[in-house]
Amino acid sequence: MATTRQAHTVWEGDLLQGKGVVTFDSSGIGEYPVSWPARAEQPDGKTSPEELIAAAHSSCFNMAFSGALTKAGTPPTRLNTKAEVTFQPGTGITGIHLTVEGEVPETDAESFAAAAEDAKKNCPVSQALTGTTITLTAKLV
Repeated sequence: MATTRQAHTVWEGDLLQGKGVVTFDSSGIGEYPVSWPARAEQPDGKTSPEELIAAAHSSCFNMAFSGALTKAGTPPTRLNTKAEVTFQPGTGITGIHLTVEGEVPETDAESFAAAAEDAKKNCPVSQALTGTTITLTAKLV
């Protein structure tokens, strides 16, 4: 069965001086301020579209990776993934780098890296972002 999740943003003012609030409607986890300076300069306690993409990508990747490892008979004990989304004003998102460290009993570094590459390629967020270069560093700990 398909699911749909919702969030909305209310923006006030022009691009450079304006500000907005992102609300996570489906989960009800809260409202988060967003602004151009938080996107192009320093966050200063506000979020950005790129940070929201990083959150979505790291969580989706971990789910896909955990599922693939489990299906292979080597479920992970722990996966810690950081997603870094690079934004260049005037150009847009120029790349995403995923860094994963995992504790996976009964697997080797080569199998771990191969499964990580597969998850990078096949997680739904990666597939939605196919117009962006996505790189990966995978480390078995």
